[in-house]
Amino acid sequence: MKTKYLYYLIFILFFISIFVSFTPKFKKETEEVKAIYFSYIEFSKYITDKNEENSKNNIKEIIRNLKDNGFNRIIVHVRPFSDSIYESKIYPVSKYVLNDKGMYPNYDVLRFFIEESHKNNIKFDAWINPYRISNFQNIEELKKDNFYKELLDKNIAKVTENGIYLNPANEKSKKLIISGIEEIVKNYDVDGIHFDDYFYPDKTIDLDDYKNKFNISLNDFRLNNIKELLKDVHSAIKRINKNVLFGVAPEGNIENCYENSYLDIKEILSSDNYIDYIMPQIYYGFENKNKPFINTVEEWNRLIINKNIKFIPALALYKSGKYDKYALTGSNEWIENSDVIKREIEYLQGKENYNGFSIFSYNYMFNKEYENNNLKKEIELLNEEIK
Repeated sequence: MKTKYLYYLIFILFFISIFVSFTPKFKKETEEVKAIYFSYIEFSKYITDKNEENSKNNIKEIIRNLKDNGFNRIIVHVRPFSDSIYESKIYPVSKYVLNDKGMYPNYDVLRFFIEESHKNNIKFDAWINPYRISNFQNIEELKKDNFYKELLDKNIAKVTENGIYLNPANEKSKKLIISGIEEIVKNYDVDGIHFDDYFYPDKTIDLDDYKNKFNISLNDFRLNNIKELLKDVHSAIKRINKNVLFGVAPEGNIENCYENSYLDIKEILSSDNYIDYIMPQIYYGFENKNKPFINTVEEWNRLIINKNIKFIPALALYKSGKYDKYALTGSNEWIENSDVIKREIEYLQGKENYNGFSIFSYNYMFNKEYENNNLKKEIELLNEEIK
């Protein structure tokens, strides 16, 4: 009898092994990212010139709104203009967090924002504009602060046609940016560091640096400057905390990424050395003549050679109910339709590299001052999609 049972056992184990060997191995699913941007413009509404109690209560309400509406990640402007929403040892305090007395509040704005986010199971990305100092060209106003004065006097920062920026070709500029990121990752429990699309500010800022470069084209020189920054930032973050993600949100137009921002999309999307997620600003409708949404998504999706990189497109809720002049024959799409964002998310969810989406921005989702009939309907449908 024992021998008979042994045969039965061997047969069962053999059958199980055959079944397991032919069972398809499915890729482990990750949580769909449902993110929203919170910019310095939102700070102006909810934090700037407020007393401590009001600003804290506003942050609590912001996070509560996200949680109640199904969002699980917030991308907060921590350094919009080479400044800081926390009391940095490197950068000056941002004017967007000064209280009703014109001073930094009696609490750490960044820490409080992160703590409230994590209490509600919402992840927090620190959003940084790496090079931007000012949208304007007023040097004298900036030089009233010794930090900016030194940058300008040493040509680390320069006036461009688009404002005042750190020079992407300057080594001291790169070290300053990286030091600021290290300061955040060491001292704050952030889940990610986030760059948007403000890279090369114009076509002249680095010409003096290029003068003695005989073995490389100007185009490649600029592409390399941005790649080196991304690579060094990624490496610095991982040395401190491997769990902190580094992501970039470039312009949705890939040609412009190369020709204006000097962002080598193909290179950074084929390697582990640069970023952990890509959040292209695919701020286009389905009917956009030059950059229709579906074609643009397919183009980005194909470029993600490294499957470790998460694909999390940013979507243009802010266009709802508005005329989109650059869409040409599709300029009225956001006026004639109120389900564009919902349909875009549904299309994205069918893409192999898709890991989620982000919405620009908080005000358009939750501030009644921005409301219009199309936007209200878009939000209703979006809420149905993400809750």
